[in-house]
Amino acid sequence: MEQAQALQMVVAEVQNARQQVAQINAQVRELEGTIAAVDSQPEDLALHRQMGAVLVEVEDREQLKLDLESTLEQLKEALKTISAKEAELISTYDQLKAALEG
Repeated sequence: MEQAQALQMVVAEVQNARQQVAQINAQVRELEGTIAAVDSQPEDLALHRQMGAVLVEVEDREQLKLDLESTLEQLKEALKTISAKEAELISTYDQLKAALEG
């Protein structure tokens, strides 16, 4: 019965990892869209950044873009880490399932 419980725990962890992957993928796509919007915004038009509940005009576009790109890279690294963890959990799941069917 311990293996069945372990299998249930691994299934829950796989589901959690998949949710995290989906959330980070959504954040990556949103950030990529934001970077594209910053790139396409004419220089003579202001850019704003949300800080809490307030929109603040951005004075340094290059720094904004660097910040966005840095955040994007961090998200991509987190995505790699969680995806690797997901793959490891799926492998564990497969092993436990085989042992139960055994």
